[in-house]
Amino acid sequence: MLAHLRGSVHKMDPGEVTIDVMGVGYRVSVPLDVWDGLKEAEPRMLWVSTYVREDRFDLFGFADRDGLMLFEELIKLTGIGPRLGLELCAVPRIILKQAMEEQNVSLLTSIKGIGKKTAEKLLLELRSLAERKPQIFMVKGVSAARGEYDQDAIAALTALGYDSSTAIRALKDLPPDIKTTEDRVAAALRSL
Repeated sequence: MLAHLRGSVHKMDPGEVTIDVMGVGYRVSVPLDVWDGLKEAEPRMLWVSTYVREDRFDLFGFADRDGLMLFEELIKLTGIGPRLGLELCAVPRIILKQAMEEQNVSLLTSIKGIGKKTAEKLLLELRSLAERKPQIFMVKGVSAARGEYDQDAIAALTALGYDSSTAIRALKDLPPDIKTTEDRVAAALRSL
């Protein structure tokens, strides 16, 4: 199986890239936050999870090994396939950690494809995973002080029909001088 790919990155649709490795292009699905961080034709290495079934052979790429580990642990869970696992990996780990610590089901139900029962089960599984592999949820250099992880703003945007990863990405790109939730939601809507 493939462990990682290093080559020139070419962006395709959001969440999908090709990596040119010595003339061979590998199509790789990536979380939206990873996709946003990649630059066209930039040489880059992605950690890869190979997903093989009798009718498919898919590659899922991640910027770091912790993202790869999180994805592989998530898809082992009943009811979470690779697409939903990728959606969960696009959510900042600080939010997953917060949901886990607060046992906040609503944080997870705002993610596309997760209902209340799945969220409740997922909280238990995430807690177990954090006990077994705490390094997955250690977030280096991330601060929620800027408001990009304002739960009320995320909830408002998801109520308006945006998926959580799109809402988080829009909030993350806002200038730090926007202080209130209402102003963040309005600014995020203008950027979407």
